Amino acid sequence: MFKKRLRVVRNILALGLALSMVVLVPGAQASHWGLSGGVVTHDPTIIRESGSTWWSASTGTGIGMKYSTNNGKTWTDGLPIFSKELSWWRKYAPNMGKNDVWAPDLEYYRGRYYCYYCVSEFGKNNSAIGLVSCSSISKGDWRDDGVVLYSNSKSSFNAIDPNLVVDANGKPWLVYGSWYDGIHIVRLSQSTMKPSGSSTKIAYRSGGIEGPCIMYNNGYYYLFTSIGKCCNGVNSTYKIMMGRSTSITGPYVDKNGKKLTSGGGTILDSGNSRWVGPGGQDVYRNGSSGNYKYVIARHAYDASNNGTPTLLISDLYFKNGWPTY
Repeated sequence: MFKKRLRVVRNILALGLALSMVVLVPGAQASHWGLSGGVVTHDPTIIRESGSTWWSASTGTGIGMKYSTNNGKTWTDGLPIFSKELSWWRKYAPNMGKNDVWAPDLEYYRGRYYCYYCVSEFGKNNSAIGLVSCSSISKGDWRDDGVVLYSNSKSSFNAIDPNLVVDANGKPWLVYGSWYDGIHIVRLSQSTMKPSGSSTKIAYRSGGIEGPCIMYNNGYYYLFTSIGKCCNGVNSTYKIMMGRSTSITGPYVDKNGKKLTSGGGTILDSGNSRWVGPGGQDVYRNGSSGNYKYVIARHAYDASNNGTPTLLISDLYFKNGWPTY
């Protein structure tokens, strides 16, 4: 993965400022949330814990955390999950940046909150996916559940960018990967929430593919990835790409029927003149059974504010069987 994340983290820390967000695309179908407060972010994940309280974790020192008490509209920067590095991280990524944690994913499953994350060396696949969990994000009673999987220079894949997916039968899976050998998925044990079988490659693209997340709706699994290059402000070429499958392990195809393992993919969002290089997306299913509403969070670089990476959130709709906003 050839992301310039270290520079992004420094920018986020240096730019710890409050921004206001305007709608992303005039005339678009979906409702783009008007955000305010601490919305500087990169690789965001979002989740509603209870009532009107929402949380967002992101790439940064110790995993950056934000919270909102008014249904995700106004955001406040909170304390990171990790105040210092865990002792085992450098076994897998010895030259990682100081307490530099990437691409977290917050999910709720069977009465517990899980946060998958990764540590890595820039430009190499000396990487590991780790896991912490808690009974309540608000309480912050995080427990280190250790390493989930790892990669190194002898591996064909890269163990980064994890996303916990629950299939239509309530079983957990982990989708992960970037560049190198593309995107993979593996079944998880319900007792350990760690891999319990072999992985399957579900997407590959030359020139960069990363940041996968999967959602299920009406008989289809939808795979979202980021393609191109991020982390270069208004010169970033990130785009959000998608495909779908009737099986969580694929094959995933685009609107034209081309497999994502063969370079296929339909673009969901390529940005606009203000919001450049959208990516690092996370799709969240909000609501109760039978009344779900889907929400997509991502970052984009604000051309009106020196290319600052900024949190964007939109409602996600379906048109002719495909997500749109």
